[in-house]
Amino acid sequence: MDWRTYIHSDPKILLGKPIVKGTRLSVEFILGLFAEGWTEQQVTESYPISPLAIQAVFAFAPGN
Repeated sequence: MDWRTYIHSDPKILLGKPIVKGTRLSVEFILGLFAEGWTEQQVTESYPISPLAIQAVFAFAPGN
């Protein structure tokens, strides 16, 4: 999984925080949802993000 396909950073969007391409959802925000106990299904039903983009978020996350 090459996270670069789904994650990028633009200084004009969220002060340059890494986001899921095509959204204003930061990697930090998505990881926070999972830390709060959200499931992949809850995330994909609530936000415009695909399961592959979620995998990219985890591949990008520090410590991986």
